[in-house]
Amino acid sequence: MESREKGIYRVTITGTAVNAALVAIKFVAGIFGHSAALVADAVHSLTDFITDIIVLIFVKISGKPRDEYYGYGHGKFETLATMIIGVILFLTGIGLFVNSLRLIISCIGGEELPAPGWIALAVAVISIVAKELLYRYTVREGRRLKSDAVIANAWHHRSDAFSSIGTVAGIGGAMFAGENWRILDPVAAAAVSFFIIKAGYDIVRPAMNELLEGSLPKEQTAELERIISGVNGVKGFHNLRCRKIGSTIAVDVHIKLNGDMRLTDAHDIASAVEHAIRSKFGASSMIYIHMEPMKPAR
Repeated sequence: MESREKGIYRVTITGTAVNAALVAIKFVAGIFGHSAALVADAVHSLTDFITDIIVLIFVKISGKPRDEYYGYGHGKFETLATMIIGVILFLTGIGLFVNSLRLIISCIGGEELPAPGWIALAVAVISIVAKELLYRYTVREGRRLKSDAVIANAWHHRSDAFSSIGTVAGIGGAMFAGENWRILDPVAAAAVSFFIIKAGYDIVRPAMNELLEGSLPKEQTAELERIISGVNGVKGFHNLRCRKIGSTIAVDVHIKLNGDMRLTDAHDIASAVEHAIRSKFGASSMIYIHMEPMKPAR
């Protein structure tokens, strides 16, 4: 069976190859097709290419086993890669918006924008198809491999497809609606930048929560509580703490057991709790259980 690391490398290299080709084609078509929107779209594709490289580098590190320096493993390097992707996406969206706003102001001030050419429109349409197919492939593989970094990269691909949809609308409007409507080209780029900014924010928020040791979502915490309380022999529990480390989770909990039972029996119950959690959340889950004797009733 293909290892998780190899799977991530395979899907990311596929995206890298597609992005490299789109960057070159969009820049050439945008320049010779007189389309500011397509040039901005090319910049967005360039950030896709850069984030592919980031994923390749950081996933290699996150796949290393735990050592004397990283007792919990290197999983958060993947979280850091996700965070970097989100920040790049967010800043790219802001940059595209500022550049589009500059062109809009220039056009309103009387500057005449050149009409986009057919090559720009054709490349924008090709980009939509290529990036949507790449998104579907990447997000499917990211979910199968349980990699937040790959899933984040997939959404980066889709945001590029959204960008190209806006680019097609802007180029088409500027081409067919007449000279007075050439402002649609930068207007489309400005509108798309908001999608890019939101995609970046949606990626950064959970990655930031994980890096700051935030707890698992309420739904997953409730599932952990149900699993622990459902194990035969567990009389109660408290001090439940759970967090995400890359593609796995870490759980700390104190369970209450019959104080008269043998140590071997108590150990078996703790092992049953571990097995139940790993069955639901994955074999690599890090589980730390403290056993406490129930106080006898008075």
